[in-house]
Amino acid sequence: MATATVETITQNLPTLSLRSSPTDGQEQSEEPYRYAHLLPYFSPETYPPLTPFEHIDPASRALSHSNPRSFLDNATSVTELTPQLGTEVRGVSLAQLDSDARDQLALEVARRGLMVFRDQEEFLESGPDFYRAWGRHFGRLHIHPTSGHPQGIPELHLVYKDANTTFNYELEGSLSTTVWHSDVSYEQQPPGLTTFFLLSQPTTGGDTLFTSQISTLKKLSPQFVAFLRTLKAVHSGVEQAEYSRSGKRGGVVRREPVESVHPVVRRHPVTGEEALFVNRQFTRRIVGLKREESDNILRFLYDHIDKSADNQARLKWAPNTVALWDNRITAHSAIVDYAESKERRHGARITPQAERPIPALEGLQLDD
Repeated sequence: MATATVETITQNLPTLSLRSSPTDGQEQSEEPYRYAHLLPYFSPETYPPLTPFEHIDPASRALSHSNPRSFLDNATSVTELTPQLGTEVRGVSLAQLDSDARDQLALEVARRGLMVFRDQEEFLESGPDFYRAWGRHFGRLHIHPTSGHPQGIPELHLVYKDANTTFNYELEGSLSTTVWHSDVSYEQQPPGLTTFFLLSQPTTGGDTLFTSQISTLKKLSPQFVAFLRTLKAVHSGVEQAEYSRSGKRGGVVRREPVESVHPVVRRHPVTGEEALFVNRQFTRRIVGLKREESDNILRFLYDHIDKSADNQARLKWAPNTVALWDNRITAHSAIVDYAESKERRHGARITPQAERPIPALEGLQLDD
């Protein structure tokens, strides 16, 4: 898609409006979209390759705290979504957390995989400068190579779909919209703690599925896990870039795609937990195996991830909800089941990068 066409699409997006319900027999009136300033923009600006950096996980600072869950002391409810994955919290304002409490939050996300905070209007209304400052507490902010972002705010990754437009990654001709992935796992230093919220959402549908990659690994036999620890796999951003180059999702590629080799089983740097680290969207092959061997092992692992509902949690969005998850130990998928309603789903993601994945098998070399 040519840049001029992309810019035309972007310029048209802010004209989208919300219709209020008619009252007293009056005709419906149009109102400006409240978050028009955060609609997708597809800048033609390009970026150089990412450079390595040292990541210090803020969760490690909370380990020495006398009560690393004290940031939840004033919560009105703390509910585990499943035994192994996910906690829902009410009564805690994320926007009010100080640096120490944010460290504790990072540790709790590392332990639970997913944290869902309801009634976070103050967070959503704090704006882009706050979003960036929030994300930088947890790591270096990632700028997505192909997705839309608000104009002038490249660090805010957007997902967007309405009645006429989609800038999501959607596979046409597939039986399911479920695509399990860990965000941009093709980067040499993929994300750690991620923050995501919806600015606009359908009345029903548009949920997000999560799975614990710690639990999926633990379900496997010890002998098979021991074998998986010896393996490393290629994660690739090439297909995602080509998807954009074909004119979809905004049609820009700001940074040339990369491929990285990661351990199939990684170790969390703070909790020490081991997690499966392959995903259907970005993992392409297992290094050193013949194609048929690699394909069969990966297909088995993907099917295990897909079908293991006992490792999964489903997030039903509500206004002013903020979700935080640890990309190192979870995978997730959006559910695009609301297309026929023609309603808008507009989400924003703050994506700090973390360390290069640490192999669960000590001594496993990733660069050879």
